[in-house]
Amino acid sequence: MSLHADEEQELQIFCRQYLQLVDADSLAWPASQVLKKAHVQQWLFQHMFDQDWTQYLPPERYQARVLKKLMTRIEEAIEDPEEDEISDNLMSALSLLLSSNLPSESASAQAKSYVSYDFGHERTVTLLESRSIISSSGTTGLRTWEAALHLGAFLTTEAGSQWIRGKRILELGAGTGLVSILCAKHVDASRATITDGDEGVVDSIKTNVFLNGLDTAADTESIVLRWGRSCALRDSLYYEDEGQQNQYDVVLGADVTYDKTVIPALVATLADMLQRQPSLNILIAATIRNEETFEAFSVVCRRNGLDHQEVQFAPPLAERQTGPFYATSTPIRIVKVSKVGEHDAFSLS
Repeated sequence: MSLHADEEQELQIFCRQYLQLVDADSLAWPASQVLKKAHVQQWLFQHMFDQDWTQYLPPERYQARVLKKLMTRIEEAIEDPEEDEISDNLMSALSLLLSSNLPSESASAQAKSYVSYDFGHERTVTLLESRSIISSSGTTGLRTWEAALHLGAFLTTEAGSQWIRGKRILELGAGTGLVSILCAKHVDASRATITDGDEGVVDSIKTNVFLNGLDTAADTESIVLRWGRSCALRDSLYYEDEGQQNQYDVVLGADVTYDKTVIPALVATLADMLQRQPSLNILIAATIRNEETFEAFSVVCRRNGLDHQEVQFAPPLAERQTGPFYATSTPIRIVKVSKVGEHDAFSLS
């Protein structure tokens, strides 16, 4: 039996949250009357727990936590056991998970897991990332942060895609590589160079490029780029193509302003890029956890002859999100960085 339209919408949002590893207590659980249906339970098994059907599943500890809650909700929904019953496939999946040697909470937090982000209209990016705030290697670059999801959500809108479609992009401090991979895979960027200053993070980006089928594309690459080093900048901003020296059209950065100590090097990098190529478009997305830190970014920009103008894009309220899912209680801004006096009105509203 096929799903009704209202059932499918409920289940799709629930499944997208699950594959993004949203906390089990915060999932948008489908209604009880929906969960007790046999064809719905079969759909849930295939899309959320069946490795043969869904290639990149969440870690087993997370699967077990969600499936236990799911089984409890189905049991509570069943009024007549002779008419409704729990799927044998779901019960078998839970038994297998509970009998396996699940890692501890701390070990699970440090381990890398598959996380899938859905931006609607079948635009999904799957990443292998660490869910801990700071990984065992001491970097924050092995997980995806809210500013990257917000920037990605903007770039998949009609207004936002104008910045990317047919353009050559360079991402700074890319972390997991979500934004660039999204642009290359689903927003028709003509070229994507994904950079980070940490060699281990860049190795992880290469894995994520592979997971999304972009590893054989000559127009997608991931390299180490440390801010403020003009020799590295020259090699990255300009690349060779059939003997011609070409420039990038757009520079992107998400959650790259959170640390005051790196802001001078970041801004020096942006200023150097704009000095070489005044027509360059630069978009920076920042979660404003601390107004003083973002103000420090603004001050250093002014000292380097740069200014920034906010791109108007309000995040959807958490309860109205259909993917990707991210917290909106802390403000997130997207700004266009330019030389002082050189802003234009392109897609700023």
